[in-house]
Amino acid sequence: MNNMVAMRWRLLAALAAIAAAWMWGALPARASSSDAGRVHLESNGIGFQMELAEGRYSFIENGHAAVTQDARAGVLLAGSPVSFRLDAPCSSTECRLTGTSAAGEHIHLTVRLSPHRAELIASPEKPGEELRFVTSGAAPAYGLADHAVENEFKPLPQRQYNTDISGFADDTLLSGQGIARLVSNFVIYPRQRFAELLVDPTMKIVHTSSAQIVQGVVHSHAEEHLYYFFGDPHAIYAQYLAVRNAEGYRVFTPKYRAFGVGWEAFGALGWNTNATTVRESVDRYIAEGYPLRWMVIGSGFWPDAPEMHETTSFGLWDHKKYPYPKAFIQHFRSEHLDVMLGLRITFITTGPYSAEGVAKGYFLQKDGKPEVFHGGWPRMPYYLLDSHNPEALDWYMDLIKRWQAYGVDGWKEDFYGYGGYALRDDKVDPVNDRLMEEGQLVIERNGYLSSNGDLHRINDFNFDQNQDRGPVNALALAYSGFPLVYPDIVGGTFGENRFASQRTERMQIYMMRNAQWAALHSSMGMGEPPWTFSPETAKVMLQAAQLHQRIAPYIYSNALRFAHDGYPWAMTPLPIAFPDDPNVYGRGNATVRGYEWLIGDAMLAVPLYGNDYAEATARDIYLPAGNWMDFDTGKLYSGHQTLKDFALPPGKTPLFIGGSGITLENRGGKLLVCIYPVAEHAEVSLTLPQGGAPVYVEVHGLRGMKQWENATIVDRNGKTIATDRNGFAFTFVPQAGVSYRVRALGVSTH
Repeated sequence: MNNMVAMRWRLLAALAAIAAAWMWGALPARASSSDAGRVHLESNGIGFQMELAEGRYSFIENGHAAVTQDARAGVLLAGSPVSFRLDAPCSSTECRLTGTSAAGEHIHLTVRLSPHRAELIASPEKPGEELRFVTSGAAPAYGLADHAVENEFKPLPQRQYNTDISGFADDTLLSGQGIARLVSNFVIYPRQRFAELLVDPTMKIVHTSSAQIVQGVVHSHAEEHLYYFFGDPHAIYAQYLAVRNAEGYRVFTPKYRAFGVGWEAFGALGWNTNATTVRESVDRYIAEGYPLRWMVIGSGFWPDAPEMHETTSFGLWDHKKYPYPKAFIQHFRSEHLDVMLGLRITFITTGPYSAEGVAKGYFLQKDGKPEVFHGGWPRMPYYLLDSHNPEALDWYMDLIKRWQAYGVDGWKEDFYGYGGYALRDDKVDPVNDRLMEEGQLVIERNGYLSSNGDLHRINDFNFDQNQDRGPVNALALAYSGFPLVYPDIVGGTFGENRFASQRTERMQIYMMRNAQWAALHSSMGMGEPPWTFSPETAKVMLQAAQLHQRIAPYIYSNALRFAHDGYPWAMTPLPIAFPDDPNVYGRGNATVRGYEWLIGDAMLAVPLYGNDYAEATARDIYLPAGNWMDFDTGKLYSGHQTLKDFALPPGKTPLFIGGSGITLENRGGKLLVCIYPVAEHAEVSLTLPQGGAPVYVEVHGLRGMKQWENATIVDRNGKTIATDRNGFAFTFVPQAGVSYRVRALGVSTH
């Protein structure tokens, strides 16, 4: 059946290519052409065509129809279709057109082609009008970050969590709607080899279905940029990265310190935080064997006064709860923990710094006065920092130094509860940019397109919620260019008292499943104490934390690759890793619950998670191309198959090794390159946590287990490297900048 499906898709692709070649005149080798009613532009393997009278346009990529025309219109200005005329003959890479809407409004449009990218630059003569770009549809579609889990766009009874966002339609897309705070209107169609993005931090229009695709902006600016990216996912994400950085929505290099196991006061203690409770909880975790590397002190470290009921009490501690804050923080730093505080851009109107901010014009204005906001937090009226004002940003960063004077290392950025206001999506981005520039740790929660945090946090995720939201939310972030996912505190926020916390059997299973799922992300944070659950539950939670510590170096190495080339290496959904495999589609949803992803190329995460976590004990696991090894047993499976009802009881590590089989692991405090015998040929570059030049590892020509059993590892000079057979892998201690090759005895290294 799978072969029949694959043949069907190949046939459809071939027919589409034939149709496209006919429509485009087989793409003759001309740079550009036009006639009275149509314009062609061809360059770098990308073709653009527009029917001028209707403004309908399409793209072809290397002979294949990628984006096809809508049947009615291509550009809508204030709801009216736009017709175009050429301003001048097109060059080999660019056309300039002038458009007139049916209502008589005018717009200028520049179409620019470059390798793997097309850019449409629209300049309305009267900015402020609604602007839409419309093409025919495509499916499946992925992306939209937090908006992907806003289920209201799904018609009943199909309203369920799904990474496929086909059917999404929102004419007021902006952060603050529901849980949507990390925003990206990047949408990728891996099967059709294209993606689309209109860059604008204000209210956007996004529709995507098999019938029609729309991206636009509710109130246009003097210039709007719409991008199409073409090619395989590697090429698409590389172009997406280039555009993000060029448009000022930067992707920063993350720091390894954030990738370990963390601890959050709000999860562990709720509002019962003070110097004693925090220290006792953290030290108990360490004594229990948890490899903590960072911590967040939250929930009331500020002075106990109404005007201080916030995290912007810069440098002002509650001295009853935290009488010696500098010594308190130094205690944790002596235990090699990075200490973070909560951080927001809200200022209570009666707070200690608000008068200065008002006097100097550092807050967002309305009608010439500082606007007063009301939201979920803080509970009192507040002002908002105008972070796009350079002087206001400098002032804010100086206030942050008051916390740093106590030894604070970083920040859990967490502005929320502003859904009633049409705030820009990038309202926090300038702050996070500066924090990252200064080398501070950042857990990012708000932002538009930027990856300006070490971690990308999903919204609070609790026991009483639908558990399919978490994995769909995390995978949606990865699709959208936010793959450094922190899936919130293990177990959620018990201290909020939002759900009954009685230790039922269901809750025990939840804690185990949640910890195992969290362990496979870029970071995991502990909260509700494991020792308050059964010994079996506590054991599985500890194993999950230790697993994360073990694989954190490999996740981080792939996070660095993401920052370099834009591809979501740290968390790669299977439709991105294997876009031509029809079996990877239709699985990341609340029906199939095939929540799988690659970490790098060598680890396949297969957690048993979803709203059936308490009843399910097995999953259908799809293994893509290659050989795959069960992480716990070492059993080898061939790829391109589904393991039906594969047993995943709590405690079973939900992980396979495949691809190159080459990882970087922390085993017993020792950093090791681990080479699992799954590939005949492989080439991998790994970056060590401490930095330096990458380590290069090559496997060449090892066929069968017999040759693997006799394998040796040599460096670039042919010197044999001391190697252990550790578990199911060959392991050795790497040195930065050194190249290694695995060979069978008697086989040349050249």
